[in-house]
Amino acid sequence: MTITKNSVVAIDYTLTGDDKEVIDTSTGRRPLEYMHGQGNIIAGLETALEGKDEGQSLKVSIAPGDGYGEYNPKLVQQVPRSNFGSIDKIEIGMQFQARTPDGVHVVRVVNVDPQNVTVDANHPLAGKTLHFDVKVVSVRDARPEELEHQHVCNEGGNCGNCGCGHEH
Repeated sequence: MTITKNSVVAIDYTLTGDDKEVIDTSTGRRPLEYMHGQGNIIAGLETALEGKDEGQSLKVSIAPGDGYGEYNPKLVQQVPRSNFGSIDKIEIGMQFQARTPDGVHVVRVVNVDPQNVTVDANHPLAGKTLHFDVKVVSVRDARPEELEHQHVCNEGGNCGNCGCGHEH
């Protein structure tokens, strides 16, 4: 079967950066399942997979604009340590949810001093070219409940992908 909009696709993948270091992989885990054409994976990879067939392999490099976006230095801010309330130990690499006028965003701590905490709201892979080695494991038509939810749902149980609680 060929990958088209609303196909449920399972892929094995290895993601590396320009330095060839592995960033993420499905090796040793179940293949990644997603519904094609619904924005459930980064745009560049979804575009590269369009029209591929079950069993096909590909290597593709995704530019930042088609991945997690360009790095935006305006998303790095110093925040008074007092904004973290009763959290005594704040360390580089910790993540927090920040409420902004645009909604809730995940921020990563990149620096800590006695008065301030510097946080970065960029995705950790923003500004990076991503190199994927992918094998299409399976392709199938989406079930009606998956079309309704616009993502892969667990067969015979609660929808485990969004926590929507729909029974299937």
